[in-house]
Amino acid sequence: METLVLVVAYLVQFLAFAIFARAMLSWFPIDKEGPVFRTLNAITDPVLDPLRRVIPPVGALDLTPMIAMIVLFFVASRLFSYS
Repeated sequence: METLVLVVAYLVQFLAFAIFARAMLSWFPIDKEGPVFRTLNAITDPVLDPLRRVIPPVGALDLTPMIAMIVLFFVASRLFSYS
């Protein structure tokens, strides 16, 4: 059981880092239809899209990646402390 909890904790942490990478890449003029950005979108959209329905952007600033990372790091820390 502990191994399963650790695997889930690492996956949650990976998802948080993927959201961070997506947020950082959005600040650079790169091809938004390229394979890296499409892969990050496919990984992170299931988490960010529901949050975007609840949390509107503040002006041109989308706060959902930051909120998602905080929640995911909290969940990962709880899972790591459980194992």
